[in-house]
Amino acid sequence: MRYRLSADPVHPHYIAVDAHLTDISTPNVELQLPAWRPGRYELQQFAKNIQRLEIVDKAGKPLLFRKITKDRWRVQTDGVNELTVRYTYYALLPTPNQLNAGSSFISETLLYVNPVNLCLYAEGRISEPCTLELAIPDSWTVACGLTQAPSEQPNIRTLLATDFYELVDCPLIAAPVIQDIPYTVGDTAFHVWIQGGRRTDGNPTFDADRIVTDFRRFSEKQIELYGEFPEKDYHFLTLILPVPCYHGVEHRNSTVLTLGPNDEGEGLYQDLLGVSSHELFHTWNIIRIRPTELLPYDFTKENYFTTCFVAEGVTTYYGDLMLRQSGVFTDEAYLKELQVLMKRHFENNGRAFQSLTESSWDLWLDGYEKGVPDRKVSVYHKGAIAALILDLHIRQLTDHTRSLDDVMRVMWQRFGKPFVGYTLDDYRAVTEAIAGESLDWYYAVCIFGNQPLEPLLNKYLAWVGLLIAYEEPTPDQPGGIRLLEIDSKEGRRQRARWFGQSMVEEPVSEGHVHPVPEGKLGKNVVAK
Repeated sequence: MRYRLSADPVHPHYIAVDAHLTDISTPNVELQLPAWRPGRYELQQFAKNIQRLEIVDKAGKPLLFRKITKDRWRVQTDGVNELTVRYTYYALLPTPNQLNAGSSFISETLLYVNPVNLCLYAEGRISEPCTLELAIPDSWTVACGLTQAPSEQPNIRTLLATDFYELVDCPLIAAPVIQDIPYTVGDTAFHVWIQGGRRTDGNPTFDADRIVTDFRRFSEKQIELYGEFPEKDYHFLTLILPVPCYHGVEHRNSTVLTLGPNDEGEGLYQDLLGVSSHELFHTWNIIRIRPTELLPYDFTKENYFTTCFVAEGVTTYYGDLMLRQSGVFTDEAYLKELQVLMKRHFENNGRAFQSLTESSWDLWLDGYEKGVPDRKVSVYHKGAIAALILDLHIRQLTDHTRSLDDVMRVMWQRFGKPFVGYTLDDYRAVTEAIAGESLDWYYAVCIFGNQPLEPLLNKYLAWVGLLIAYEEPTPDQPGGIRLLEIDSKEGRRQRARWFGQSMVEEPVSEGHVHPVPEGKLGKNVVAK
């Protein structure tokens, strides 16, 4: 199918879509708009944003059609070999009027598109090549993971996708000015694209040289873990907003990041690092190491699965750990983020009724809203804590000769690289093979159970010189869960090995406990 996107000449914030289908040989064609987008496992009902729709043949004659579901249309195509669907899509979130990393937006100075929001596909032809044309000024820059074809018409940019799956997994930003900060790791070209990256004083929001240094470090570390990178290029599509925002969504060879406010300074840069490392890790874990229930995606309905604690929990754990192991984060910076993670879980849903597998399944029910008290757990927060426990257990068993790294490498080689889906039993078998023992206790407590994790977690944290404890509130402190450092030479030694660093010899008052400095609450886990 060939799509052309342009600004609606009459209605602001509407994207006009022309979708052209050829080689029709059936009496009816069914057209489907996705009901959800990869990376967020809830029905988002994008069809509600279509204002008006018409379907014509190649002569411009209207074709008969009717809507047969909330987002599916059946077109009568007897004697017709091609058709064009014309519709307008509302590209502004009504509440609030703000971009996020999974939406689309159009203005006089920005075209931001997640094709999954607004591109129809023809039933039975989802695997055919797709062409996406953008009606924008020739002077604009386009940032996207898709191949860009040479321009054949003025003010038309053309992007090519091998099939609909690739098309909807490649968002784009087009604007008069987009900063491109490139770097390479091996044979892979990386681009950090920044739109809106100016503070109110006119200076750049970020230092480009610092981005190159830090991004190359954590990219190298992640590639080292898996042994290879799946793509020839990768794009961090970053939208900097004047309002508070922290959001990221993973894609095949790119990610969309929406961050703000643009005047936040160092805090905003730390957010950029955290969300970028998290999303890059997804290039392996979920984009290719994918549950069998999601392979291929069915865009018409819920795709239930029980292993989002692997897809998001393991990724959340590694997002910040890769920053520490690569030397981008210091010990203090990493432990601040770890404390935020602990507070998010234990203060919000540490006594919740559901297990990780149950909450994974129910993402489609209420996974992205607050929900009723003490019902569900976060697959991000508790999933990351479960990953930490497993990693430290394997490291302790094997004196760091094996770890969760080995689990993810095997998952990549066995499931991700050949692109075949895995099951919960598959993941369990790999973890037990790497550990060299049964992990019945781990799955019973951490994955299938709902009992509090503090005792088990503290057992493993103590091995690396850490502890979580509840502090009563005082007039000066809000109290709550705190991550504490235990002065222990052995604990520091094991922690340094966990972080992949050399231990710095310092005087130690054995057994003394002191709190980790507070970090920004809630900014280390990505809300999809």
